[in-house]
Amino acid sequence: MIRTQVYLPEQLYQEINLVSKKEKKAAAQVVRELLEEGLLIKKKSNNIGKALIALSKVNARGPKDLSNKIDDYLYAE
Repeated sequence: MIRTQVYLPEQLYQEINLVSKKEKKAAAQVVRELLEEGLLIKKKSNNIGKALIALSKVNARGPKDLSNKIDDYLYAE
């Protein structure tokens, strides 16, 4: 592991300490776990963004009246 130093607002520091006591873990372990979870969420949201951009570039065509008759196309039998 690499040792690092981070400045935290007092409120955040207190919350980390509360979680560490509640879960009976070291505060450093709580910080590592929260960072891992946060980075995973950030990676997933970035992948979703890339997928949406790629999807927007797809040249898909539908019926010319699709916007006017969307309900008919979706729900008609």
